[in-house]
This record gives sequence, structure tokens and C-alpha cells, in this order.
Amino acid sequence: MSIKIDLLRVFCAVAESGSLSKAAEALGRTPSAVSMALKQLEEHLGAPLFSAARKSELTPLGRAVLKEARQEVSHYARTIRRIEGLARATHGSLRLAVTPSVAQTVLPPVIKAYNARFPNVAIELRDLDSAGVLEELMADRADIGIASLPERAGFERFALFSDPFGVVCPRGHPLASSWDSLTWADIVDEPLISNGLCEMITDPSFAVMRARSRLFVRNTGSLLALVRAGAGITVLPERALGGGLDDLVFLPLKDSAARRSVQGMHRAEDQLLPPVLHFADSLRALKLQKS
Repeated sequence: MSIKIDLLRVFCAVAESGSLSKAAEALGRTPSAVSMALKQLEEHLGAPLFSAARKSELTPLGRAVLKEARQEVSHYARTIRRIEGLARATHGSLRLAVTPSVAQTVLPPVIKAYNARFPNVAIELRDLDSAGVLEELMADRADIGIASLPERAGFERFALFSDPFGVVCPRGHPLASSWDSLTWADIVDEPLISNGLCEMITDPSFAVMRARSRLFVRNTGSLLALVRAGAGITVLPERALGGGLDDLVFLPLKDSAARRSVQGMHRAEDQLLPPVLHFADSLRALKLQKS
């Protein structure tokens, strides 16, 4: 017979109260049921745990067993709390792999709301380009990816939003004065700072600019800092600029239909723990689509 956690729990209650009746009351059982449980434990060990019938004094073995039993009962209780917490999504972890622009502009309010609802779920966020996000998902190093992602067998993909590309430049830049009628021809001679999203734009006019560009920056924060410093203009999706950047402007392009599409992706729902499912549900509930 293996020693069940219930026997250890009964033993601890009797040892700590010094009485069968008090332990029975604390455990919500009858004294006879408590006495039988103690008998089973002692028979399994082959030695007595108490030196008197009143259960007020432990044997040397009883004292040693009590120390171990307390640790095991406490560990079991913590394990059950963690398991139940996972089932309710109140505990656990969540690994996110997202593109920098999404991490900076879309996720902050989502994570804030999620943290308020599930404060004991640990979140790890890694910002990568779309290829890196996909790689993290495929290697099972991320639970949810948010980027421009292709379909993959074994994964569920859902649309989050689509936004148009446009020119990003300082607010005082000469291009800003003609923002309502800007075309590729208006910016063809401007120094372009390329970025990882530029490969999504297939307009022939832009291909010329991109081929001439001598500055390529992946990180969105560094990219915008260079634009702000006057090192050149760049082309980004509208949401990549975010809010609160009053010194920079997003200028739509009249003759371009180029857009970026962003998806969320995770493994099949039956493979996900509740904390991941709840975050995925939060993403699906967002109203981010731009016309």
C-alpha cells in the first residue's frame, strides 16, 4: 500500500491537536474514521507513531514522520492550488512573440486589462520581426504570436487588423504640407530609411526608392529616432506609428493600395492552457480593423 496524502493529513491533525476528537472536528470526520486512518498508517510503517492512547505524545519515529508529513501536506496543498489556478486561468504563464510595432501600439492596453483580471499569470513578451515570430511559434517557444503570419498546419490563425502604408516624416517636413495628395512621385527623391516591413510593398514606384536606400533599420524605436533626427523619411503601416508622437506625422499615399495584414496565431485550442486561451479571446474581441 502506498501512503496516501489523506493519511498524512489525518496524522498531522492528530499530532498537532493531541486529540482524536479535536482532529476529527477539524477534519469534519468521526473520531472512529480518524482512528482507523491512523491505524492504517502505523500498520504500513510497521511501528507506532504515538506513545500513548491519548495521542498527546509522539514517538521518535512520529516526530520524524510529522516533520516530513507537514512538508508533504503543504506541498500537496500548494500543488492543488496551482492546478486549480491553471484551470481558472488565475495562475500560470503566457509567452508572447509579437512584432515591435504591435508591442508598442496594440498590446499595452490589452496586457493591462489582462493583468488586472489575472494578476498571478506571468507574461513574457518578445518583440521580433514576422519571421522571428513564426519561428518562435513553430519551436514552441511562444504560446501566441502576433505578426503578418502565413497559415501553418496544427495552428489556428485569426485576423486582427489591416492598415495602409504611408510616409512617416517629421511634422515640419515639406512633404507634410501636401499630405492630402501625396504620391510616390512626390517622395522618389527623398532619402529613404528602409525597414523590415518595406518588403510587403509591391508598388513598382517604391521598388526604385528601396533599391537606392542605403540605410536599413529593423527596430521601430531606432527607425523613428532616425526619422525624427532628419536622417530621412520612412514608409510604415499606419498603426506602427502609434500615438503620442506629436513630432512625427503619418502621410497617406494617394496612389498606393499597399496594406499590412496582422494576424494572431496559436496552436489548436485543445493544446492550450486556460491562461493562453483567455488572452487569445481578449485579442479576438478587439475592434482594431481599419477600413
